[in-house]
Amino acid sequence: MASLLRLDLQFFSGEKTEKATPKKRQDTRKKGQVAKSADVNTAFVLIAVFLCLSFIGPWLKTEILTLFVQAFQVYMLEEVTVEQVHLIFMDILTQLIMIVGPIMLAAMVGAVIANFLQVGALFSTEAIHMKLNKLDPIQGFKRIYSVRAIVELVKSLLKILFVGLITFSLLWFSLEEILMLSQMNIHEALGFIGSLTVRMGLIAGVGLLFLSVFDYLYQKYDYEKNIRMSKNDIKDEYKKSEGDPLIKSKIKQKQREMAMQRMMQDIPQADVIITNPTHYAIALKYDENKRDAPYVLAKGVDFVALKIREVAKEHNITTVENKPLARAIYSQSEIGDSIPEEYFQAVAEILAYVYRLKNLVK
Repeated sequence: MASLLRLDLQFFSGEKTEKATPKKRQDTRKKGQVAKSADVNTAFVLIAVFLCLSFIGPWLKTEILTLFVQAFQVYMLEEVTVEQVHLIFMDILTQLIMIVGPIMLAAMVGAVIANFLQVGALFSTEAIHMKLNKLDPIQGFKRIYSVRAIVELVKSLLKILFVGLITFSLLWFSLEEILMLSQMNIHEALGFIGSLTVRMGLIAGVGLLFLSVFDYLYQKYDYEKNIRMSKNDIKDEYKKSEGDPLIKSKIKQKQREMAMQRMMQDIPQADVIITNPTHYAIALKYDENKRDAPYVLAKGVDFVALKIREVAKEHNITTVENKPLARAIYSQSEIGDSIPEEYFQAVAEILAYVYRLKNLVK
């Protein structure tokens, strides 16, 4: 029965039921494991790209038309040589970079903002390291048929349904203008299609951003669940960071023993031992060349007090019983401290008595 109880305790102590410690969170963050929603990134990138298109749309249309005009009216008439083909290629490439560059820059800015809002400033190469366990077909099968995979499937269906309804509604409300495209000239048609595309993109981005809030909350929950720790994990972390409690207790015990040994070595220098008489013992020393007042060489209660009295007896140090004074000095003074000023008179009388005894003995 006892063995079964121990097994149960070991089992439950291994369950990951505790919140992650700050150190565990810091370690997982260094590895690139953070609560982050990819949908937030997608929504921000979409919004940033289509906002950019809404601002540079007229300029973009002009540049694209200029590129086509040059391609069919200028470049087609050029003499075909190796040097000329190279110049034409570099010219077209430069124009394409000018056209695509602002859009790519907007996408990068949107992605950076989305990541910063979710995880702050973080750079980690851990996520791109090659891990052979990802090639394990069994682990891959578990990832495909798991609760997380089902959640991702539901999320994808919701995104398709939600964004599809938004874009379809926008197309439906613009149906009359779409049917009139055949009667528009090229500039009007391109302007309308561009405007409609930008509106669809912005509305789809806002809708996806709305859905991504719920996805981020789920990712946060899943992240917290994955980094949970067992009681044994917390104990092991504490041992690694702070040291083994057993070793620390032994060190403290050794320090106390050494302090006790030093204190006992100082007792023979004392002038008097003030006792309770059995519970407290205070060893006092007065040296006018060192201090203006008597100071505490040693103090202790119960067993330590007994040892102080034994050492004092071995070295013929006078012991004086004074219960209130012993208690007061013990509670208000540490080893090496001068006694409080309010006890000068009482201690002075005791020291005078001790000095008279020593003179009589002499």
